[in-house]
Amino acid sequence: MHPSRHRYDVLVVGGGIIGLVTAWRAAQRGLRTAVADPAPGGGAAHVAAGMLAAVTELQYGEQTLLDLNLASARRYPSFAAELEDATGLGLGYRPCGTLAVALDADDRAGLRELHTFQMSLGLESEWLSGRECRRLEPMLAPGVRGGLRVDGDHQVDPRRLAAALLRAAELAGVTFHRDSVARVETVRDRATGAVLDDGTVIGAEQLVLAAGSRSGCLPGIPDHALPPVRPVKGQILRLRVPPGYAPFLSRTVRAVVRGGHVYLVPRENGELVVGATSEELGWDTAITAGGVYELLRDAHELVPGLTELPLVETLAGLRPGSPDNAPLLGRSALPGLLLATGHHRNGVLLTPVTGDIMAEVLTTGSVPESARPFSPARFSLQEQPA
Repeated sequence: MHPSRHRYDVLVVGGGIIGLVTAWRAAQRGLRTAVADPAPGGGAAHVAAGMLAAVTELQYGEQTLLDLNLASARRYPSFAAELEDATGLGLGYRPCGTLAVALDADDRAGLRELHTFQMSLGLESEWLSGRECRRLEPMLAPGVRGGLRVDGDHQVDPRRLAAALLRAAELAGVTFHRDSVARVETVRDRATGAVLDDGTVIGAEQLVLAAGSRSGCLPGIPDHALPPVRPVKGQILRLRVPPGYAPFLSRTVRAVVRGGHVYLVPRENGELVVGATSEELGWDTAITAGGVYELLRDAHELVPGLTELPLVETLAGLRPGSPDNAPLLGRSALPGLLLATGHHRNGVLLTPVTGDIMAEVLTTGSVPESARPFSPARFSLQEQPA
């Protein structure tokens, strides 16, 4: 028996939110598009908290990434509205703002430095006293020393986002092959398609590698073209505020406790997401007692009443990390293969701008100015292919 064969303009390898938004935008541009993934709509976003925190997640040395994050954050309201109109599915998008707080003198000093850094970049961030923080969020611990109010940092529910993107892609005519890619096929040093685990052969004019943390180990791609993407483990918890209770928090709250980051993201449905650990443990996705303990301990110091809530879910996932924690967007060193991976902690935030960038590259061959600092070629001495 001969394996079944299919041919497309674009084959997206990976059906997480980055792969789905790329496929949706490509199909909207008139490209015959397919996605290969055994469970589209899953991936790291299933575990993510969905903070759209371009300002409060700013790290020193990441000013170039900040510009891309801010651009994507500005697109989120119209992006969410377009996606909801196209599918009839809500995303849980909330322009509720974020409060970053300090629990001791050292954390307060560090937060003050971060505020100065934010101000030097022209970002909107307001310093509050501890009393002002508790006035905004009465459930905060009495020991809160101060904080930063950032009204422009919002949130979305990543699971609902993934479901809506999957539906939008289906409505746009994207074909889904619900199987894993066994290897990428090449002819005369050019990517020409992929073979699935069941033997199905898929040909495509262009391939987009959007396989998250597994993007760096897909068989068939020459070593010089494999993206330097690694898995970064994160554990999160989901608590639930029982019906009839007053909301614990009105906005996302984050802090540094004992040197570790913790955040609390309240959902409209009464869910409270607590995260996230960051662990360099390869492909390990075990939920550990230590990880759960640390999250609950640090969250309790931030919001003491939280430990009375029912614990409804514990999860661990793998973020796709790159050497500089920024995404790889555009053409790879292998002609015919494009990359949309390595988003690390910013995958949900960068979903709108990634879809637009990849659609532009796929349809015109031109890389938008905003994406050029994130070319895969920055990790290689080789010249970018024409």
